[in-house]
Amino acid sequence: MALASRFLRSSRQVILQPQHTIPVRSFAKEAAASTDLKGDEMLKNIFLEVKKKFETAMGIIRKEKITLDPEDPAAVAQYAKVMKTVREKADLFSESQRIKYTIDTRTKDIPDARTYLLTLKEIRIKRGLTDELGAEAMMMDALDKVENELKKPLMRDDKKGMSLLMAEFDKINQKLGIRKEDLPKYEEQLELKIAKAQLEELKKDAVEAMETQKKREEFKDEPMPEVKSLDLRNFL
Repeated sequence: MALASRFLRSSRQVILQPQHTIPVRSFAKEAAASTDLKGDEMLKNIFLEVKKKFETAMGIIRKEKITLDPEDPAAVAQYAKVMKTVREKADLFSESQRIKYTIDTRTKDIPDARTYLLTLKEIRIKRGLTDELGAEAMMMDALDKVENELKKPLMRDDKKGMSLLMAEFDKINQKLGIRKEDLPKYEEQLELKIAKAQLEELKKDAVEAMETQKKREEFKDEPMPEVKSLDLRNFL
């Protein structure tokens, strides 16, 4: 463990970087300034809000043991739990909330249903999410069916047409076995997937950092410790 301890003391590499836990943009989610603030005052308020959220998040992370073992379900669950606490205490978006916020802001001015669905697909792809069930194709088929019945493009302010589309979507959900009451479970599964991906990135960075240190003369004969044995709190 000498390599690890010297590595911690001498290099002070910050492995637990904010981008691996909570994307920096998340810290500003409620830092949207009110319309009566302008210029430097608005920027100052945003900076202070982001700084406060970041310090709150790092304060929690410094107290929690995080094991760099993305293949261990218990380690992934613990990391996800820590990140949930960070979001709650720092008032940050979860991934599901961030996606919903993106959808709301990107689609609020879209007048027609087809462009709306295509925008949802674009958002999904950009966020790296997969449509494993093929729901998007089913939704577009449902839209085609409704528009054929209406004999015109479906606009989102068309209450009757949208009711028909929602009825078709309900049929799709039923076919796929998706129930509204199960949404919290789906959100939890998504957060666990994200937690595992973040742990994989943290592990990769830790290995690369130690391999870089091991190239130094004083470390060449020392064994590299298992990454999962490291206490990341010492890296902060």
